[in-house]
Amino acid sequence: MKTLDKDWLTTGLIDFEYKKYVLLAYLQHVKSNFKNQKLYPDLRDLQYHYEYSKYFKDGIEQMSELFPKRIRDFNSNDLNIVYEATPQPDNHYISELESIMDYALPRFENAINEGEEIVAEVQDNINVTPIGILPLYKNDGYLLVHEPTISETLVYQYNLTVFEGKNEKLRGVKTFYVETVRKSVSTTFENIKLDLVKKYKHLPNPATYLVESKYILPLEETLLPIAKWKIVEQVTK
Repeated sequence: MKTLDKDWLTTGLIDFEYKKYVLLAYLQHVKSNFKNQKLYPDLRDLQYHYEYSKYFKDGIEQMSELFPKRIRDFNSNDLNIVYEATPQPDNHYISELESIMDYALPRFENAINEGEEIVAEVQDNINVTPIGILPLYKNDGYLLVHEPTISETLVYQYNLTVFEGKNEKLRGVKTFYVETVRKSVSTTFENIKLDLVKKYKHLPNPATYLVESKYILPLEETLLPIAKWKIVEQVTK
């Protein structure tokens, strides 16, 4: 199973054994990707499923607290009333959902921790350095992505965007593939930057960063997403 539907908890057969099978098949696929250092979009999806399941579980618990309560005891000395919940109707549907979430939440959390450990390791092995003098405006520019043993450099244009989060402004990076340059002794990264300026006039003085990985990584699933994080750190220093 490659993906887990966003509403997997509440769609289809609501049965603990069935949902357990669906969940374990999904997690097996995710962990296989992690083993091959393919982190995204699986890690992002895991975080969504964990937060959604936690939110859903909290919602059920809050709903149960809204059931009517009756007075069990009254202390006239301190005017304290003791309540007890009235018996709730047996609801197999809710009970199954609670069992599924109790099973799923720690497994989502374990998988997230595993993925984040790999992210930390990969980050330590990716260097981002500026090429030439950086302009004052660094929200648009180029990324030169280079890996060892590969004689090609991938060129991406990047654009830093700002969007509103719940409590703060968040930053993200969009990248657009430009071209692939064959690297040689005479083709330095500085030369690549100069050629880009000559070819693409819309960025006359672009911020340019070299992204170097110490070992080969899956490009779309790992290297590029983590490079984007590092660019945000560089640009917003």
